[in-house]
Amino acid sequence: MDNYQVAEFFSLLSKLMDIHGENSFKSKSYSIAAFNIDKLPTPLQSLPPEQIFSIKGIGDATGKKILEIINTGKLLALEDYIQKTPPGVIEMLNIKGLGPKKIAVVWKEMGIESIGELLYACNENRLLLYKGFGEKTQQNVKSYIEFYLRSKGSYLFAEIEPYALTLQQQLQKHFSKNRFELTGAFRRQTPTIDVLEWVTDADLAVLEKYLTEHSFTLAEKNTTDIIFKSPENTSLRFYAARQDNFGSILFHTTSSAAFLNEWEKKFPAVATFTEEDQLFKAASVPYILPCLREKETIIAKAIGNQLPELIQPNDIKGIIHSHSNWSDGVNTIEEMAKACIDQGLEYLVISDHSKSAFYANGLKEDRIKEQHRYIDELNEKLKPFKIFKSIEADILNDGNLDYSDDILSTFDLVIASVHSNLKMPEEKAMMRLSAAIRNPYTTILGHLTGRLLLSREGYPVDHEKIIELCVENDVVIELNAHPRRLDMDWIWIDHAVEKGALISIDPDAHDIAGFIDTRYGVLAAQKAGLTKQNNLSSFELTAFEQFLSKRKQKKGL
Repeated sequence: MDNYQVAEFFSLLSKLMDIHGENSFKSKSYSIAAFNIDKLPTPLQSLPPEQIFSIKGIGDATGKKILEIINTGKLLALEDYIQKTPPGVIEMLNIKGLGPKKIAVVWKEMGIESIGELLYACNENRLLLYKGFGEKTQQNVKSYIEFYLRSKGSYLFAEIEPYALTLQQQLQKHFSKNRFELTGAFRRQTPTIDVLEWVTDADLAVLEKYLTEHSFTLAEKNTTDIIFKSPENTSLRFYAARQDNFGSILFHTTSSAAFLNEWEKKFPAVATFTEEDQLFKAASVPYILPCLREKETIIAKAIGNQLPELIQPNDIKGIIHSHSNWSDGVNTIEEMAKACIDQGLEYLVISDHSKSAFYANGLKEDRIKEQHRYIDELNEKLKPFKIFKSIEADILNDGNLDYSDDILSTFDLVIASVHSNLKMPEEKAMMRLSAAIRNPYTTILGHLTGRLLLSREGYPVDHEKIIELCVENDVVIELNAHPRRLDMDWIWIDHAVEKGALISIDPDAHDIAGFIDTRYGVLAAQKAGLTKQNNLSSFELTAFEQFLSKRKQKKGL
């Protein structure tokens, strides 16, 4: 059990105690414990008991509970609260805008015990009758519930990938004489997945028997496919195929509706195929990779022999956008740099949070100077590897960055991002972003919409105008590669490149392990047909230095 899971026990305990109106001092102490545990660099499970009790902020009662969790995987105090709390009330903790105290009102005063009931109450404006629930709060709660319900049962690609690949191996091992191929949204590398799909030539009745014997639940049975729920509540769909039509069914189930409709207009089906590549050969069209079978426009490019040579994970030459322990990261800059070197990367861009991000220990001016001296020392020590001085500057409410030009001029490059007051109309968002893009010191526009996949939709923007402004002002557009962001959305990347924009696939890493997230950014970028030539983090060190130098000269900086 890792520290995050242990912290979750205490976080939930604190919230449930607040819902039940228990001693606020005690509930707050558990909330603080959750925060401290989550930030610990060393796994609690690896520490002896006496060392756990000596951790700052861990008292006797909390320490005993930590040992209980580690030794038993349970926390009896938490289980007691769960027992006396309706499941629907606990689920309300997933709804943003509803803290424990508001949930207590919803449950104890309104008599509502499920999210569905609460949504209905919002539609009837019932929340307005209670203290602390204004019209704006009610509308926010309604919007978040609707978003939550839409997202329920969905997974990030990065979350579901290990499970999908493991199950694929298990099925292939058991049905060694049959064929199983992942298809659908997963094969197209879609950032979020609602159902895992396979094409198989195994007998569906035999497959059903095997899966039900392994705790999978039959959800739907048809002549051409069968749907199950896994023990983890993941939806699984299996399409029946024969050897002679396997390729055709794989093609049809992989393709998006838009792609498939366009394909069938141009190439009406006249035969079935054992393999997908036979289908493409019959149409005299170069093979279109599954990840590209999303937009119908890719078919014309294939016909015209204009398919791009897609960027690959090993095309990433440097880590751009990373946070060290100078702000809210885990590792030292030196540790991060050495990890880059070990991975064969050529440079690291340290972009800790700026001073407005006080919650993330953002850097004030004096600490920036100190960090830059430290980076200079490391660069001497680690040659030819190079660490670049950067900052993730906050875009303030008026669109300004939160440092003076004198300070901004000390950085090699500046990433500008919105972190505060995310609930804003498009007009406000566009004003803030436009002003930041026009700032000559802004090199990269960070996570364009502020979205969090399956959690937060992000503020509305006019993508076409933002892209146009970035091109006009020589601002690179980030594809934030964190699996929960993947922002900007891949849907806009091909348009951005066509307009002359440069993309940068950046992991937004807060620890060394986060470097691997560049892969998920690459997978998303492949869907848009991005090449390494159009990605800043694919530039080799010399080319990256030249890019920064030329840009500063052009801006007169």
